[in-house]
Amino acid sequence: MPNSSDTGAFPEVKMDVKTYVKTFWWDRGKNPMAKAPRALVRELQQIGPPDLVANLLQADAAAISALEQEVFAQRRRVADAGRKLQTRVTKKAQEDVRIGSTKVELAMARIAALKRTEAQPADSRIFPGTYAPVLIVENGQLVLKPMRYQCRPAGKPAFYDGKFPGTYNARRDNLEGFWGGLYGFSHGIMVADRFYENVEGEDGQNKRLEFVPSTGEPMLIACLWSHWKDPKGVEPDLLSFAAITDDPEPEVAAAGHDRTIINIKPEHVDAWLSPDPANLAALYAIFDDKRHPFYEYREAA
Repeated sequence: MPNSSDTGAFPEVKMDVKTYVKTFWWDRGKNPMAKAPRALVRELQQIGPPDLVANLLQADAAAISALEQEVFAQRRRVADAGRKLQTRVTKKAQEDVRIGSTKVELAMARIAALKRTEAQPADSRIFPGTYAPVLIVENGQLVLKPMRYQCRPAGKPAFYDGKFPGTYNARRDNLEGFWGGLYGFSHGIMVADRFYENVEGEDGQNKRLEFVPSTGEPMLIACLWSHWKDPKGVEPDLLSFAAITDDPEPEVAAAGHDRTIINIKPEHVDAWLSPDPANLAALYAIFDDKRHPFYEYREAA
């Protein structure tokens, strides 16, 4: 789960505005907005086309209103259960207090996030199923497109999302197998400043670690992407991607995780984004010459 960053290192990049509008246009009751990091939504509200900016602000207002109604309903639920507990202790009333209080807390946190204007690191974190900017080459031009972080290869049925939930990552040792239709053909780069991994702690409990390159340089994460189209014409088109992973860097392995994203060198960007499917060896050579910054880590908040 990386933290998507901007593409300041690529000043010649063109933003695919049309696809951004299509992806993030919100239509109450008909077309829910695609899931995305808060930082991406906030950026679109600042630099997007006027119609999209207004639309996203309306979506925020509607979300805040719905959450405020949820808070009111759950507080009433807690209050009703509290009165019942004063006369008789029941499991249902206790559960109503517990669940209602948790839902109030979550809704209030979501409202605060929607209203907040200052950026926080967690605002850029992407999870499987959310959208992030991916850099590709289209008609000889560097183009930034929004893509879902879980790849559905073209030609595969939509149920692949559920059958293969781990397709947000593509293992290097399976690029010519499962990913054979994309490797050597559809390459992208996600710019990120950190990534996250789940590991088992000494107590046997899961913990999430945050890894940051000690050099402070943005990571250029090698990705595969796909433009999926429904052969029946019922489902909307889908742009999606997967980050390529390799054997772990020593410090990542020491922390308890068995894979690391491939952070390619800037001088290999052009060759990676314009691959020759007849020369896969050259692509593997890019992986072998990847960057090896020491990834400092800590437990994520």
